[in-house]
Amino acid sequence: MRPVPELPEVETVRQGLAKWVTGRRITSVEVHHPRAVRRHLPGAEHFAAVLAGRTVVDVCRRGKYLWLPLDSGDAIIGHLGMSGQLLVQPPDAPDETHLRVRFRFADGGSELRFVDQRTFGGLAYSEGGAELPAEIAHIARDPMDPLFSDPDFVAGLRRKRSEVKRALLDQTLISGVGNIYADEALWRSRLHGLRPTDALTKPAATRLLAHVRDVLGEALVAGGTSFDALYVDVNGESGYFDRSLNAYGREGEPCHRCGAPIRREPFMNRSSYSCPRCQPRPRRGISPGTRSGG
Repeated sequence: MRPVPELPEVETVRQGLAKWVTGRRITSVEVHHPRAVRRHLPGAEHFAAVLAGRTVVDVCRRGKYLWLPLDSGDAIIGHLGMSGQLLVQPPDAPDETHLRVRFRFADGGSELRFVDQRTFGGLAYSEGGAELPAEIAHIARDPMDPLFSDPDFVAGLRRKRSEVKRALLDQTLISGVGNIYADEALWRSRLHGLRPTDALTKPAATRLLAHVRDVLGEALVAGGTSFDALYVDVNGESGYFDRSLNAYGREGEPCHRCGAPIRREPFMNRSSYSCPRCQPRPRRGISPGTRSGG
């Protein structure tokens, strides 16, 4: 299964959008495929009509979701899904094969195009959602957010009766982390993804959070991770963090730390990658409430 864009990829897109569309007035919206706006229940025509004449005042992100606050106090919500792209293109650029939505602006300059091969992503209109759309208010802050609370996360993680990787993917506990960066942070932490969360000591949970933050930060500098041509930034350029991966996608390759072949294991209809020597599976019999540093 193709990886879904995570925080570094979505934040890279957000930064590009903020540069190119903030302060611009939308004159028209064309919806080329109704599935792209399926979460806007009044339909594609209403979506286009309600946005005409509105000015984009900012571009924000919560976890893997983007939203564009408008001068009306409303917002456009965007999710890239598995193959979605938000591209800034000259008006005379040829239409992309999988163009789903086009935004034209009053200044006659570059268009904003939503391109999505698999149509798993989409756009929606959020009434009154400029500050934070109600549709995504349940999503937790991410560790790059200045208002993210480290103590609350550590306490919440240790309270959960779950496995540590499953907890990292819980967007109500911590947002923006997906399969790739969970595996990378766990590798750095020398933790197997099946480690029970309530068996983590506070120092171990704190170290894990630090590694999550480091991995996300380094990937953001690299523009995210591109495994194929479907993830690109607003200018159509790929990220290159895949060159720095220590675990994800490296089945059979030597661990950069100890040399053991990286293993792949099934996980929630996906795959987990880890080092069998540096990240041993938890022993059977570790019960909830049993604390362990590793």
